[in-house]
Amino acid sequence: MKQIIAIVKPFLAEKVLDGLKRAPLEALSVREVKGFGRQKNYLDLYDDSEFALAFLPKVEITMWVDDARADEIVRKVVQIARTGRMGDGKVFVLPAAEAK
Repeated sequence: MKQIIAIVKPFLAEKVLDGLKRAPLEALSVREVKGFGRQKNYLDLYDDSEFALAFLPKVEITMWVDDARADEIVRKVVQIARTGRMGDGKVFVLPAAEAK
């Protein structure tokens, strides 16, 4: 089993979740998070106001899937969430030892 953690822009979270509706997931959780990557602290337009951000709002979608389906799920998430702009987020794939 694999644990897939997708960090995506907030306005894309619903699209990603809609795209995963029929996906063969064992479990899924969603939470709002804040953080930054390579863009660090930059000036951005958010909610019609310009300001410098130390931590950007993101949504973390955590999924648990069978090993055989992990690549398929990752491709689907990346296809939906990638905008090609800085701050798109990341997808992490980790082994899940056991679930009870």
